[in-house]
Amino acid sequence: MTTMAVTFKDVSKAFTWFQLNAMSFRLEEGQIMGLVGPNGAGKSTCIRLLMGLLQPDAGEINVLGHNMRSQPALAKQDMAYVADGMGLYDKASVEWHINFVRAMVPVWDEEYARRLLKHFHLQPGQMIRSLSTGERTKVLLLLALARRPRLLVLDEPTTGLDPVARHEIMSELSDVLLDDRRSVLFSSHNTRDVEQISDQITFIDRGELVDSSDKESFLERWRRIQLDVPANVVLPKPEGVVEIVRKGHSATVTINRWSPEIVSFYESSGATVHEIQRMNLEEIFIASVIHKREQAESRELPSRKEPA
Repeated sequence: MTTMAVTFKDVSKAFTWFQLNAMSFRLEEGQIMGLVGPNGAGKSTCIRLLMGLLQPDAGEINVLGHNMRSQPALAKQDMAYVADGMGLYDKASVEWHINFVRAMVPVWDEEYARRLLKHFHLQPGQMIRSLSTGERTKVLLLLALARRPRLLVLDEPTTGLDPVARHEIMSELSDVLLDDRRSVLFSSHNTRDVEQISDQITFIDRGELVDSSDKESFLERWRRIQLDVPANVVLPKPEGVVEIVRKGHSATVTINRWSPEIVSFYESSGATVHEIQRMNLEEIFIASVIHKREQAESRELPSRKEPA
C-alpha cells in the first residue's frame, strides 16, 4: 500500500490580488516532488499552507498521515523547512547555529551533521557574515537535514547559487532519499534542478494546477513532431495535440499524448513525418503552461460582450 507524505485535496486560498484554486496533488513517501511554476504562480502559498503558516479557505491538507488543520503539531513534528533568505545570525558562527538547533529539536544526528560540514566544505568556526550565499544555503540545509526529518520542504533553495554550489546541494538531496521513508517537496522555477532529482513533478501557474505526474510519464508522453506538408493539406488536430505551428510547407506539432500511431495518422492525412523529437522538462513546462492559459482564455471568450 502506497503511503502519502503530502496530500493536497481541492485546496483554495484567496488574497486580494491572487487566488489559489482547488489545488490537488500527492507526494508519495520516499519520493522527491518538484513543484514548478513561474514567479507568482502560487508555489510559496502552497508551501505556507503545507507548513501551517496559512489556513486554507477550502480543501484539506494532510502531512505524514496527519491533518494540518486539526493536528498541526503532529503534522509538523517530522518536517523540516528551508527557504531562500531564511535568517541566520550574522554575528554567530556555524557551530553556534548547530548547537542552538540541536538543543531545540527532539532528534539530531551529530555524526551526519559533521559529515555534512565536511561535504559542504564548511568550518565550525566560520562566522555567518563571512559566508557566501551558497554557503549560507548549505548551513540551512545542514541544520534541516541533521534533524533527519521524514519530510523536507525546500522553497527555491538554489536561488542565486553558482553552478558548483547548486551541484553540491542537488547531490546531497539525492543522497537523502537513500532512506525510502524520507520525502522532499522542492519548489523551483529552475526546471534543470527539478529534472535532475525529482521523481514526481507538479506544474502550477496563476494559482491553478496545470499537471501533476511522475517525471518519466511527462518525458514519455510529450513529443514535438516535424512535418513536411503539401500546400493543399489541412492538418488535423487529434486529441492530445496542444499546438500546431505551420510555416510554408513545414509544420511543428506539439503533443502531450504521444503514441506511434500518430505517425500513421499524419501520413494518412498527406503529410510526411520528417523528425520526432523528445522534449526536456523546460520545454514541457512552457508548452503545458501556454496550453493551459489558452484553454482558460477560450472558455472566457463567450462570456465577454462587446460594449454597447
